[in-house]
Amino acid sequence: MMRWLVSILVNALILIVVAGFFDSFYLSGIGAALGASFILSVLNVLVKPFLIILTLPVTVLTLGLFLFVINAITLMITEGLMGDAFNIDHFGAAILAAIVMSLLNLMIQKGIVEPYKKTK
Repeated sequence: MMRWLVSILVNALILIVVAGFFDSFYLSGIGAALGASFILSVLNVLVKPFLIILTLPVTVLTLGLFLFVINAITLMITEGLMGDAFNIDHFGAAILAAIVMSLLNLMIQKGIVEPYKKTK
């Protein structure tokens, strides 16, 4: 449970960073970032596995790069559920945001989480 809450907080921070970099990606505030992060985590558990299974041949052919498209789709679904508090102007912006979010998550995992686990 604690791991999931930390994940939501980290993703909210990443969403805020992404919103700061791109004009086509809008968050109304910290509450919207937390809400979007929560919705995104639920979608990643419930919807993303089905999308991965449905698009498995394309994902294999693109050597996994299609996963960025799947992440963009979950971002667009989150945007649709959030209303005016969270807005992505177009699908290209969602793909770019998905790539940046994945890279930031990777850097946080490799730079902070894994070294912390090794000290325990």
